[in-house]
Amino acid sequence: MRALLRPGDWLTLALLAAATALLAVSLWGDGHARTVRIKQHGRLFAEASLLHDRVVAVPGPLGVTEVEIAAGRARIRRDPSPRQYCVRQGWLDRAGQVAICLPNATSIELSGGERAYDSLQF
Repeated sequence: MRALLRPGDWLTLALLAAATALLAVSLWGDGHARTVRIKQHGRLFAEASLLHDRVVAVPGPLGVTEVEIAAGRARIRRDPSPRQYCVRQGWLDRAGQVAICLPNATSIELSGGERAYDSLQF
């Protein structure tokens, strides 16, 4: 009885698997962010590297919003807004991620890497 796959077939399968792995690595690039942009009333308040741990206090109409940067990620740690949506958003670590505190007019956006998407539509 003859073998189903010959040596040339195995070589072709190995080359296809290697090409698929190479394409997967090159197409799904690094999405980790490098900087956080903190905005107040739509204007840039501060831009900070995610490499250095720190807390940034951002004054707003309701009080102070605290943005925490640690371990290559950022979050809104404390905010005077009543429902705390932006605080519950949690840690952001990918480029293009955003947390917005509308009542206090404060937002953070991560940038510096490849975004996971080109655009959003609702």
